[in-house]
Amino acid sequence: MIREIVQYGHPVLRQRCREVDVVDEKVLELVADMLDTMIDANGVGLAAPQVGEDIRLAVVDVSHDPECISYLRVNGKSVDLQSIMPLVFINPELECGQAKEFGMEGCLSIRGIRAEVRRPEEIKATLPQLDGSLLIVETDGLLARALQHEIDHLNGVLFVDRLPAVAKVSMKNRLKRLFGENS
Repeated sequence: MIREIVQYGHPVLRQRCREVDVVDEKVLELVADMLDTMIDANGVGLAAPQVGEDIRLAVVDVSHDPECISYLRVNGKSVDLQSIMPLVFINPELECGQAKEFGMEGCLSIRGIRAEVRRPEEIKATLPQLDGSLLIVETDGLLARALQHEIDHLNGVLFVDRLPAVAKVSMKNRLKRLFGENS
């Protein structure tokens, strides 16, 4: 089922989400709905708070662009991007590399706004799976950026919070208008 994506100004987008303690039928249904919603919205990721649920759950799928990364290791072994997509994970942990790069980002919860965001180029993400297994993902490119973006959502952080000061100032009125429309 396609769910409504909450928009900028909704308080759930600013909350640090609760850990997922039990993967039950309700969580499995939410995952299926989130995947349907992400696909319907042409997104590459979606976090549970974006559909109004304050739990540490997200989905990512960048399989539309297999060239979007230069490497991918899962649990220490090189793997094909398609073999792990879509990624569904709960209670993630993230380690970021030192080198940073700018990349264009948008957000399904902040429609109509895209901006260059500086983020670490490489990441190592510990991604607990719904079945209790663990994926340790090391990667770069769009997958690294998407994982950082979605994990930020689980901590109540939006991509506009990561903009340089000058960009924030130039976007202030647009964000204020969105906040007023959506809160």
